[in-house]
Amino acid sequence: MNEEKIIIKGNKEGLNAIINMDKFRDFDDMLDALLEKLSKGKKFYKGCTLKITTNLKTIDEKQAKRLKDVLFEEIMIKDCIFEEKEEKGNKVFSGVYEGRTKFIRKTIRSGQCINYSGNIVIIGDVNHGAEVQAGGNVIVLGSLRGQVRAGVGGNDRALIAAFILQPEILQIGELITRSPEDGLKPQYPEVAKVKDGAIIVEPYLPNKYIY
Repeated sequence: MNEEKIIIKGNKEGLNAIINMDKFRDFDDMLDALLEKLSKGKKFYKGCTLKITTNLKTIDEKQAKRLKDVLFEEIMIKDCIFEEKEEKGNKVFSGVYEGRTKFIRKTIRSGQCINYSGNIVIIGDVNHGAEVQAGGNVIVLGSLRGQVRAGVGGNDRALIAAFILQPEILQIGELITRSPEDGLKPQYPEVAKVKDGAIIVEPYLPNKYIY
């Protein structure tokens, strides 16, 4: 029955494991089945990159790290990346772990719009009146004062981070908020994310968002 639950495909980047989490009792049940399936071709998979395609909302950060650690140790793969499973013909990019990333080395000025299906990293500022939209995360190595949307397409696990986070409009997945007009503006890096159905902003702490 594992053949219906997990499909292993080869591609030019390495291997792709398509996992139907709905067919497993829990995470441990899925992990056992995945290891059993990969162990059959262990000598061929050693040193390759494995892409996990599944419903990422069913796997939390701790489980994702455990999955990586087990695959590195047991199958000896080189790298493991995650991709949201396509539903109803619409692919929702999840760039929380890793994925396609567009680097932009300039300031995004008023009237300009940047749109990309993966992660966006801007080495510069995003000025008032500028727009940035990403299917994954948005990272700004500068001031973010325009409109920013991450997780476009429904990925509410995306992050928005900036050295100075003062956007006109901030959206993650389907949730939208605005910066308060009053109050002191922090002069340290901040990260916006979705927690308990709401967007929260907190100071950036090194290593906290690496897993």
